Amino acid sequence: MILTITIRDDLHTIAVQHAARSRGITDFHIVECDHLSGRASVTWRSHGTPSAIVRTADGVSLPLDEVSVLWWRRVRADQRASVHAADDHQRALVNNDCRGALAGALAAGFHGRWVSAPEATDRAADKLYQLTVAARAGFRVPQTLVSQSRDEVVAFVREVGRVIVKPVVGASGPLVFTQHIDDPAAIPDASFGVCPAIYQEYIPGTRHIRLNCFGERMHAALIETGDLDWRPNLNVPISRWPVPDDIADLVLRVLRHLGLRMGVIDLKLTPQGEAVWLEVNPQGQFLFLEPLIGEPLTQHFLDFLITEHTAA
Repeated sequence: MILTITIRDDLHTIAVQHAARSRGITDFHIVECDHLSGRASVTWRSHGTPSAIVRTADGVSLPLDEVSVLWWRRVRADQRASVHAADDHQRALVNNDCRGALAGALAAGFHGRWVSAPEATDRAADKLYQLTVAARAGFRVPQTLVSQSRDEVVAFVREVGRVIVKPVVGASGPLVFTQHIDDPAAIPDASFGVCPAIYQEYIPGTRHIRLNCFGERMHAALIETGDLDWRPNLNVPISRWPVPDDIADLVLRVLRHLGLRMGVIDLKLTPQGEAVWLEVNPQGQFLFLEPLIGEPLTQHFLDFLITEHTAA
């Protein structure tokens, strides 16, 4: 039995569930973590069996000890019902207690295979930590500075040359795209002090790699564009990219150290062909690539979950 924790209307989960059902796999369930409030969604008992039960989007009461694989997909969401709370305190109470009860029930009552474990997912999402791990594994990583000091950023630009800037974590809402920072000395000091940001050596080249690693299998796309951040414009040449064995070995080494069973990795190829590590998203988007490169990524990911179920 496979269970996914995600938000309502998550296209990736819906697509994979549809693929499962088209193969006759009915034990693929979804818990909508942003719709726990307003109905009996989570039960946990310190004594008795089953100890933990969750209610799925289809209204099925599912004992967690019957689940073999848990896809920890999208979990950082407030309750939709909390918008009707009387004040901020009530809203925080509803959001925190729903989140805490679900997390506690899963931690105590689920004994199968995580994709991937919450602790590993949270730590791997830390861009500073994953850069350190990737470098230790053998990848080239860009020289990087995280700072709130204009003086430090100015000195960094003088040291490494052209530099880009991007958020450390980011926030829900409109995407903040990676940008060049050409003259940090011309930017007011207060702008730097608001919060830390990532300042990073610019890696030249026009070949970007989006690599999807599902267990031991990898499916990658080559995105060819002169844009610094390829996400706003996908009307560019995009094709399948066979993953070389040495890159595959490095990717698996990084993910194993991070404790991840899957990951969506961004690399950039230098003009000389060297693959430079940019980052990994433990639960990144991959569905958009399926029609662009003609690769059935939904089916590949379902195959991966079935393999995890077999190994559980």
